[in-house]
Amino acid sequence: MKTPTTYHHNDALLVVDMQNDFCEGGALAIDGGNALVPGINAEIGAARDAGAMVVASRDWHPVDHVSFDHRGGPWPVHCVQDTPGAAFHPELTLPNEVIRLSKATAFNADAYSAFDGTGLGEYLREKGVERVVICGLALDVCVHATVLAACREGFNTVLLESLSAAADPEAINGCRREMQDAGAEVRT
Repeated sequence: MKTPTTYHHNDALLVVDMQNDFCEGGALAIDGGNALVPGINAEIGAARDAGAMVVASRDWHPVDHVSFDHRGGPWPVHCVQDTPGAAFHPELTLPNEVIRLSKATAFNADAYSAFDGTGLGEYLREKGVERVVICGLALDVCVHATVLAACREGFNTVLLESLSAAADPEAINGCRREMQDAGAEVRT
């Protein structure tokens, strides 16, 4: 396993959607999801040791969410509130002080980015955060949207690509270019 990122007190590690439904065996499984957990746990430890904030986002959908295919959305039913599939991966180390951030909680609106409708950008600024380090699932969907939003919000933004996996591996290069063009540093 590679050495974790060096964090500072004005950084935030944002772990995106490391939930059972997005890992192998889940309703919307992404190949390689389970394998990310040890590296992400090392990042969480490094961030906490440096006094950096750690935020874990999650899809937290109502039963009949607009993104589900039976409602005309693009996805199968996944990450329904209070179900085992919506739970964080059981081996993910999330101490009590880790902020758990729910997104896509309204029936009629989807949210891919951890910044969509959550107030996260304003909260991070209030806490003096200047740099956001991002990893998780899926690289080409929610991680991608979160990286772009962090750049738009004015944060120095770093993507840990090696600690993110894509639903469609063929989309990685295009996503990487788009994130770099938006100003993100992509660490492969």
